[in-house]
Amino acid sequence: MTDLVFWHGWAMAPYVFTPLIDALHRQNAALTCQTVALPGYVDTQKPNISTMTDWVDALMAEIGQPSVLVAWSMGAMLALDAAVRYPDKIQKLVLFGATPRFVNGNGWAYGLSPDTASRFKEGVKADRMKTLKRFTVLFNQKDIQAREITRFLGDIPCPAADGVLLQGLDFLHTADFRDVVPKIRQETLLIHGAHDPLMPVEAAKWLSQMIPHANLEIVPDAAHAPFLSNPAVCAQAIGRFLSWI
Repeated sequence: MTDLVFWHGWAMAPYVFTPLIDALHRQNAALTCQTVALPGYVDTQKPNISTMTDWVDALMAEIGQPSVLVAWSMGAMLALDAAVRYPDKIQKLVLFGATPRFVNGNGWAYGLSPDTASRFKEGVKADRMKTLKRFTVLFNQKDIQAREITRFLGDIPCPAADGVLLQGLDFLHTADFRDVVPKIRQETLLIHGAHDPLMPVEAAKWLSQMIPHANLEIVPDAAHAPFLSNPAVCAQAIGRFLSWI
């Protein structure tokens, strides 16, 4: 039996993985899948934490036995740190839309401009719902399933208070895991949309070169959420990675 643990991204929810988990179960009915809410999301208590590594510690407390960690976007950034600091609990990594650094600067050119990231923070303060809708539309640009993904995500209410969202944006604005990445020893599968506007595919290529045991699969017609754009293709890639197919 294989245990998979799923971490979602900023302003999203555990339910976002439902289409992928359904596709995985069609391949392997014996899978045990656990979706975990980021701290302060859904019904979890707003955390009294100050760094992204504190978030990792809170998330890892939910993992009771060695598992394959499947993570997306901000969740994937957290997973980079988790893999290094909790090697006994994480057997392998599957990362969607991953990057070691969300914004450009300090020698990094594969992210958003700091001004764009700051505008999201001001937008949450001014008009939460409008900003979250704009965020969803932005990261689905050029995805072949953009309209369907936007509609699907629009039916999932953002399960976090403004304070948690703003804290997450602060983390994204400052986090830099480039020094952590070469220390990852787990086998890692990177699945990235070719048209990802938030975490450009160049970020995934950088990770694939810097993580010692990494493979990169690029989904041609997808943007930031390839597991929603084509869950069957992503499930097949995971199945090959974990030797089910």
